[in-house]
Amino acid sequence: MEPKLSQYLHAKGRKLGLPIAGTFELTSRCNFNCKMCYVHLTAEEQKKYGRELTAQEWIQLAQEAKEAGMVFLLLTGGEPTLRSDFPEIYSKLHEMGFIISINSNGYLLRGEILELFKRLPPTRINVSLYGTSNETYRNLCGVPAYEVILENIRALRENHIDVKMNMSVTDYNREDMQAVYEQAKALGVHTQAATYMFPPVRITGKFGEADRMTASCAAYCEVAYEKIRKTKEQYAEYRRRLLAGIPQEPGEDCEGQPGAEMPCRAGRSAFWLAWNGMLSPCGMMPQPAVNVLELGFRASWQRIRTEVENIRLPSACNTCRYRHGCHVCAAICYCETGRCDGKPEYLCELTKNVFELVQNDALGGNHGNQT
Repeated sequence: MEPKLSQYLHAKGRKLGLPIAGTFELTSRCNFNCKMCYVHLTAEEQKKYGRELTAQEWIQLAQEAKEAGMVFLLLTGGEPTLRSDFPEIYSKLHEMGFIISINSNGYLLRGEILELFKRLPPTRINVSLYGTSNETYRNLCGVPAYEVILENIRALRENHIDVKMNMSVTDYNREDMQAVYEQAKALGVHTQAATYMFPPVRITGKFGEADRMTASCAAYCEVAYEKIRKTKEQYAEYRRRLLAGIPQEPGEDCEGQPGAEMPCRAGRSAFWLAWNGMLSPCGMMPQPAVNVLELGFRASWQRIRTEVENIRLPSACNTCRYRHGCHVCAAICYCETGRCDGKPEYLCELTKNVFELVQNDALGGNHGNQT
């Protein structure tokens, strides 16, 4: 659950137009080559899109963002700790007093980086755990990294550094879902799984194309994970709430009506600053974007806020009978169709399949988190 203070600050920020939360994508380079990645570029490939901001540029932009209202800061990549100047950047940002979280694949969280975090602990480190064997990692990420990452997570926990595990579920690792959950439980860390994979539009320019599961398989995995992580009583309540919101009949077609505004915080109280200085509402959404080095942070933020006000979701979502259980957002629509108001058919099929699986209770089996 998100802390109430965070909810309050975001609500206040949205009302006042303040960038309460920011993501600094320090690099698109990575020591892994995950098949579903939306951002990974080599140093040579980066040259087509710009250059990485320097440590001093990141520090200066952080100061400008702080003066504009930023409180929460997420450092991500690529793999952010791959930068040789990561300790310098992190130390300066920590001194500024931000509530800092870090996204990492976990492979480099040892040695100098571990000592840095022991001395200046982040609020949380989100480690992507893609499986529970070196073979799974080799198939999905190109690196047999599981044993190293597991050792690094244990070291973080032994030093009282908060860790959360994230699992991106694909055809290459879906058989490991139960084992990942059990590993996280054994380590005493929270884990979260995602079965929807964004098309990597930022690096391919192709909408709706991704190395991912079929929509029906993604739906199956989503429901299976709910059964893994919930007790029987919790799953029954999840099922009741999900099915209670379905209208008896599908809604009227409303293609002629305008869609809803963006419901999330992107461009309202949160922003994403990419490795090359392009500021956007969300990292999954390459447009609208502004070059922050040309305009400065405040002017860039104000322009993004204005752009977001004009974005609308698909009109078909207004009366979709599954809308209360759907994860649709402008970024998904854009990456699937090239338009924020385009209907994301893959997600529509995934969501419909989730409802049908839950309604029919088609998976059966035991629950992984027994009371």
